[in-house]
Amino acid sequence: MKITALKTFVVYAYRCNWVFVKLYTDAGISGVGEGTVEGREPTLASAIEELGRYLIGQDPFAIEHHLEILNRDSYWRTGVLLRSALSAVEAAMFDIKGKALGVPVYELLGGLCRASVPAYANGWFAGARHPEEFAAKAVLAAERGFRALKFDPFDSAYMQMTPAERRRAMDVVAAVRRAVGDSVDLLIEVHGRLDVPTAVMMGQRMAEFSPLWFEEPVPPESVAALAEVRSRVPIPVASGERCFDRFRFEEMLRAGAADVFQPDVCHVGGLLEMKRIADLARTGYKPVSGHNPNGPVANAMTLHVAASTPNFSLLETMMSDIPWRAEVVREDLQFADGAMSVPRSPGLGVELDEEAALRYPYRPCPFRHYTGALTEIRPPDAVPFYKSV
Repeated sequence: MKITALKTFVVYAYRCNWVFVKLYTDAGISGVGEGTVEGREPTLASAIEELGRYLIGQDPFAIEHHLEILNRDSYWRTGVLLRSALSAVEAAMFDIKGKALGVPVYELLGGLCRASVPAYANGWFAGARHPEEFAAKAVLAAERGFRALKFDPFDSAYMQMTPAERRRAMDVVAAVRRAVGDSVDLLIEVHGRLDVPTAVMMGQRMAEFSPLWFEEPVPPESVAALAEVRSRVPIPVASGERCFDRFRFEEMLRAGAADVFQPDVCHVGGLLEMKRIADLARTGYKPVSGHNPNGPVANAMTLHVAASTPNFSLLETMMSDIPWRAEVVREDLQFADGAMSVPRSPGLGVELDEEAALRYPYRPCPFRHYTGALTEIRPPDAVPFYKSV
């Protein structure tokens, strides 16, 4: 079997644009992958297409060999664009191989550890601005069956916070905790927006609400700064969504910088690299909770890693998505008892409708984190993309 063609698809998805790749073979089997990078989507599509110069004519079964060659022959070797492009094409090759062998991708990654993955909700707060609005939406998310909720209460803060901004963040978290009680875990997201003393201050104050973790409290460039925050706050620290390979996670492990590792399968170079990161985390008895707010193929990629990884703890999932998601892909996901099912069909278990993908072409999306519009991440007509059972 040989790869005969490569195509990219950039699909507008309101919060960002999904970046898909599709590989075609002379056996009539195709595979799909995703490498979505918020804000650099056309550049990523070009990076993926450049990899096609090597991949066309190759055997799609030799996945690890191809990843080694592509990484070797890229002089810069890391960074979000290269690693995300590698993630996308690797997933497409796994999809082809699973379909050809008649097995789900998790069987190619070591086999099934779990048939469904405990999930936490992101995006449940869409449109909320005030504490009472966060509280009302948290109740709806809990009623839908989510047992853990992630949210960023820090509005447009960057580095330091005024007393009013600190009070507002505390009021939001307090309102959500009162609304859902102690039966739902709270995950406090910071998006790397605070300096060390502010992150320490807010982490110490947030402890009264018993959050499951305090996520990415400082910008991602300094592992030492992250380690300092972790050493000074009384709650677990999670981080890793903006780390692009296992070497950065090894540095975090040695520095004692985080309690929970959060690699993104779209950005670390693929499913195999994410498995290596999880194995690294296991040497320190740390759980892995994959960063997973992107598109439907990325969700499938993350689910297969989660299914085959003993120390995978929680799946990030958006509570709802754009209504045209069901047009663009075919997927069969079930959500029950706070967990999402793992696809059981051969390959990744998700199929791309090329004509539908072309109906929603690229549009520039604003970066909302520091404008006060962070909660505007879903359109008013957003709908669940899974079946609740």
